[in-house]
Amino acid sequence: MITMDDIIREGNPILRQIAKDVVLPASDEEKEQLKAMLEFLKNSQDEEIAKKYHLRAGIGLAAPQIAISKRMIALFLDDDNGKHFEYMLFNPKIVSHSIENTYLEGGEGCLSVDREVPGFVPRHARVKVKAFDIDGKPVTLRLKGYPAIAIQHEIDHLNGILFYDHINKDDPFKIPDHVVQEEEL
Repeated sequence: MITMDDIIREGNPILRQIAKDVVLPASDEEKEQLKAMLEFLKNSQDEEIAKKYHLRAGIGLAAPQIAISKRMIALFLDDDNGKHFEYMLFNPKIVSHSIENTYLEGGEGCLSVDREVPGFVPRHARVKVKAFDIDGKPVTLRLKGYPAIAIQHEIDHLNGILFYDHINKDDPFKIPDHVVQEEEL
């Protein structure tokens, strides 16, 4: 079981590396790692389990965050309409995105960052992602709003980018250009 002790924190050079593609078909070990990443997210959102094991709640996890420099991510979240999103993906890649941007009013956080970093993080409002599922089957996802923000955050981890790299250094709360409001998505 993955715990907060397994999550590496900012400053660790692995978080700034570009992760390697997973050679498909994935090994049993890689599949088990990906399943454990999703299990961590589920556990972190379960109040009882999270309290017992001192887990911080997370909606996404990338393999570099557990010191595995491979292109693997897990997501476990609900959008603003209550629709559930649960993914375990190998080699995810954004293949297209909207011109419109969005951001979270409260900013973003990260399991690998133990401090608040104030500021708006501009993200594409909509993304199309191609990846492979746990069984090695190709999948295409079209996401918007909160799930789109979450997957961009995790794919950034695979490219050595942390969320605060996107914050405007001179004006952290500057509204990003070409912003579309959630209702318009």
